[in-house]
Amino acid sequence: MKKDKIRLNNVIFPLWLLWIFPITWIIILPANFIIDLLVIIIAMKVLKIDDIKKIAKSTILKVWAVGFLADFIGMIPMFISNVVQFEETSFLGYWWNKNISIAVAFNPFDNIYAFIWVTVCVAVSAFCIYMFNYKISFKRVDIEDNKKRKLSLSLALITAPYLFYVPTMLFVQ
Repeated sequence: MKKDKIRLNNVIFPLWLLWIFPITWIIILPANFIIDLLVIIIAMKVLKIDDIKKIAKSTILKVWAVGFLADFIGMIPMFISNVVQFEETSFLGYWWNKNISIAVAFNPFDNIYAFIWVTVCVAVSAFCIYMFNYKISFKRVDIEDNKKRKLSLSLALITAPYLFYVPTMLFVQ
């Protein structure tokens, strides 16, 4: 590949569409808010926590905000996979572009390396969702510590950014 040729595969990735088409935020923001609220309410009911309405009302904005922060943290390695480029004439460059850069951007199920890369990104986000909710969102909530952990774990497992796996090729072909 010539050095002066412009590559746009990193611009096409669905997560970047939020930047290209800001109107999608009108759907994403309330949808995430509703999903987070439902997970909080259902998890608290399952955990038999009292004052669900009060706790949900006092924590939902923090849960919602840290969820976005966690998703963006998980998105960083996905972005890096498309920004880091190696000379395509080298073995590493050819391997990286084929197995990581292009596969992560267009279809994470294309090969095991891309799938593992995206899985690590989802896991990083889920871990951040858990930690941020446990340490920030539920810090001042008056419930047992193990219930705070279970509530945070519920949010992490259910609201992790599984959309990272959606193949972009479905939208661009």
